[in-house]
Amino acid sequence: MSSYTKIMVGLSGGVDSAVAAKLLLEQGFEVEGLFMKNWEEDDDSDYCSAEEDLADAESVAKQMGIPLHTINFSHEYWERVFSHFLEEYRAGRTPNPDILCNREIKFRAFLDHALKLGADAIATGHYARIEKLGDNYRLLKGVDQNKDQSYFLHLLNQQQLSHAMFPLGKLNKDEVRKIADSAGFVNAKKRDSTGICFIGERNFRDFLSQYIPAQPGDIRTPDGDLIGRHQGLMYHTLGQRKGIGIGGLANYSEEPWYAVAKDLDNNILIAAQEREHPLLMSQTVKTEPIHWIDQPPSNLPFNCMAQSRYRQSDQPCTITESGNSGAVIHFDDKQRAVTPGQSMVFYQDDHCLGGAVIISSK
Repeated sequence: MSSYTKIMVGLSGGVDSAVAAKLLLEQGFEVEGLFMKNWEEDDDSDYCSAEEDLADAESVAKQMGIPLHTINFSHEYWERVFSHFLEEYRAGRTPNPDILCNREIKFRAFLDHALKLGADAIATGHYARIEKLGDNYRLLKGVDQNKDQSYFLHLLNQQQLSHAMFPLGKLNKDEVRKIADSAGFVNAKKRDSTGICFIGERNFRDFLSQYIPAQPGDIRTPDGDLIGRHQGLMYHTLGQRKGIGIGGLANYSEEPWYAVAKDLDNNILIAAQEREHPLLMSQTVKTEPIHWIDQPPSNLPFNCMAQSRYRQSDQPCTITESGNSGAVIHFDDKQRAVTPGQSMVFYQDDHCLGGAVIISSK
């Protein structure tokens, strides 16, 4: 990667991408910035953060003396990411759009556009690392385990990694904020963005109901007792405690209720008062075909570690089947709330091997 000269940094308006650009400048690279708009804002000013983000990106770019390009990828985002997001919710699954957004927008649309503008590579503010071994590129966890974002990057391929840089991979968040503060960046204390990738923080129920009609239904116990009504299965995820709307029921304790299963055929949410109810616990998981960042294992069964959701600690498992029809993973210990539509991501130590979308578990 030392052969790179011109780097295009995805400046989002946040502190991470600003510091990534600063570090690359200090390392002697020719740096330019690019601000991506990937969602056409509605008329609700509470959610219109794109203008503020652009202003912050312009401020730090001007301060560093680098050009800032702007591009609208709203069409690509809708076609490649958001339409799939809606399809998954219609099918009763819980998708993770940030993962597809990274592959299709940040490391495809953005990368293609940057290369056309003459860049050798792109850089982002992700907390992850890239290591080149021979002709192969490996994706590694970020040093800051609390911020590691390799989980969201596991769909990247060799071509994308060969043109990518993650300047923050060896830093922790506190160090990044100190660098931004010392530089006098306007966004040094700006809080981290949350919510749906590029769409932002919204009332999720209100937002989703604009695209998928809600279908209210019963909430029942595993024994079939009617204990309430839900406004739509799509608003609930397995293991959820808050927002179920059950409380003060006669003949039941005051213990909290958890969403433990979904009966999609009958539009029933099943809830129980055990955090680790048997319906929530599983040891064998079936996934879609695994995307391997490098070469797949030469032999099965294959022992490694896995995360079935972001920021979960690595869990020992064995991949017993893997092919074009999907994969089967057996965990050493039972896992809680393994959720269809989410991604299973595989690791060996800090090395991210790849991952796949979860279909079912038992």
